[in-house]
Amino acid sequence: MAVCTAVVLCVTGLLGATASTAYADDPKDPPAGSGRDADDADAGARHLDDVRKKIDALYRKAEQATDAYNAAKEQVERQQKEIVELARTIDRTQHDLAALKRQAGALASAQYRGGGLPAEAKLLLNADPEAFLDNATLARKGQLAAKRVISQLGRLQGDLQNYSKAATDRWERLEANRKKKESARKDIEKKIDAAKELESRLAAKEKARLQKLEDEAAFREQQKWLDSGVLDEISDKASAAGRKAISYATAQLGKDYVWGAEGPDTFDCSGLTLRSWQHAGRTIPRTSQEQWRQLPHVALRDMRPGDLIIYFSDASHVGMYLGDGAIVHAPRPGRQVTITGAGSMPILGVVRPDGDPRHHDADHVRDK
Repeated sequence: MAVCTAVVLCVTGLLGATASTAYADDPKDPPAGSGRDADDADAGARHLDDVRKKIDALYRKAEQATDAYNAAKEQVERQQKEIVELARTIDRTQHDLAALKRQAGALASAQYRGGGLPAEAKLLLNADPEAFLDNATLARKGQLAAKRVISQLGRLQGDLQNYSKAATDRWERLEANRKKKESARKDIEKKIDAAKELESRLAAKEKARLQKLEDEAAFREQQKWLDSGVLDEISDKASAAGRKAISYATAQLGKDYVWGAEGPDTFDCSGLTLRSWQHAGRTIPRTSQEQWRQLPHVALRDMRPGDLIIYFSDASHVGMYLGDGAIVHAPRPGRQVTITGAGSMPILGVVRPDGDPRHHDADHVRDK
């Protein structure tokens, strides 16, 4: 399947190779004139390229904020679970403490009923030798029991204070992460709205040209990557789990990118890889940055279909390698899950969800 996909993409010019003419001007377009017309055309092209760069920068920043949002969301969910468990522990400790207080109260009552004399004094006043020995044993047991109760009371009260402090700390961190999450969400919406507003100013023809410019830029980067001979050593043989992950990912083609989305109808970049590998029976981290940090690294030359390629120096984007120099990924807001060249963006490195964790520190490529 990956080979057929790559052939189709080569024909359409998305993966490079022989498709170098794919972005030639439409023969139906009028030839560029001279003088003012040519100057206007050049100015228009520069303007569109500037717009493309601004839009790309805004979406990149939104993607970075998306990763921050996802990370904060994960922390909030984890801390909520910790707080629930702490509450249960506090409740159990309070029950144990109440039982011990009742036991201590019973000991105090027994002493009161006995005239308030300490056990040692009663022992000395007893004239019967046999009764003296019996009372000595009972007194010793009573002393040990009282000490044990007092010790347990002190320990449980200390535990309760520690648990209460831990719960307070968790709540404070939870609120801090909620604020981070909300701030990241607002930042994302601001960047996406700004990018959409820029695009909305363009006429239909300019939007088509803008898409063409984006494709051309991706094509040039992919071609440079292929020209480096990178595919000479890369295998196109996927693992059984990798094939399942690829099957899921490619079944999502055409679905919209939505930040923070994990499917089944919309995805962001790491949401797509998360669900794809869950389908293959593997649980991986939610964000591209955590996927990069936690999953086993493999060298680019050892990459195989199903592996995840992490992009940009901040690990803010991820795609799944399909073979033949192609990836499937959720690109950005306003775009759909698609297949493109693996070298069309700066590669940070490659991770393998079904790899050996001991190989986490394997050599990896930090740039294409």
